Amino acid sequence: MKAEINEQDLLLGLAKSDKKAVETIYKENYNMVQALIIRNNGSSEDAKDIFQEAMIVLYEKVRSGTFELNCQIKTYVFSVCRRLWLKRLQQVNRYTTEVNGIQDVILVEEEMEAHERRNTEFQLMEKSIKNLGEPCKSLLEAYYLQQKTMQEIASNFGYTNADNAKNQKYKCLMRLKKLFFMQYKNGNSNG
Repeated sequence: MKAEINEQDLLLGLAKSDKKAVETIYKENYNMVQALIIRNNGSSEDAKDIFQEAMIVLYEKVRSGTFELNCQIKTYVFSVCRRLWLKRLQQVNRYTTEVNGIQDVILVEEEMEAHERRNTEFQLMEKSIKNLGEPCKSLLEAYYLQQKTMQEIASNFGYTNADNAKNQKYKCLMRLKKLFFMQYKNGNSNG
């Protein structure tokens, strides 16, 4: 819930041309846009231009007073930048037909939905890990984040051998999976 209030504050700040809000939106979104443009035949200069244009679009929408954001700021910025970049590429390749243009817009919508879905799944996974409890939380972090071996985990967590640690890791993963899908189901029925 806190993230949504934060995003609303950022939008209000942007509408008032608040330097901090503008910087925050820039910091949280620019790298993603740069990666998108560079992956799709662009340069870092192109990325700066496109990002600037997207910020102006967002600024004008917010200033209009009638704009309602139905997704995260980064999802909106990503989709605007993608559309602007596709348009730019089409201008460069004038031979691109109108049919491709329509197809691209559909692809943008699909990519935006997939991006939003991934975001939601990451948030649910974070929540599931927090609710997992000990020793599972630490054990999974040791294995996946700290890249510890089963032998190291066995001695750190007091298991008699690596096989026991492995069994415990498996049980923890099953528990995490169950938590995740319970939240996923609940999250989807609420949405």
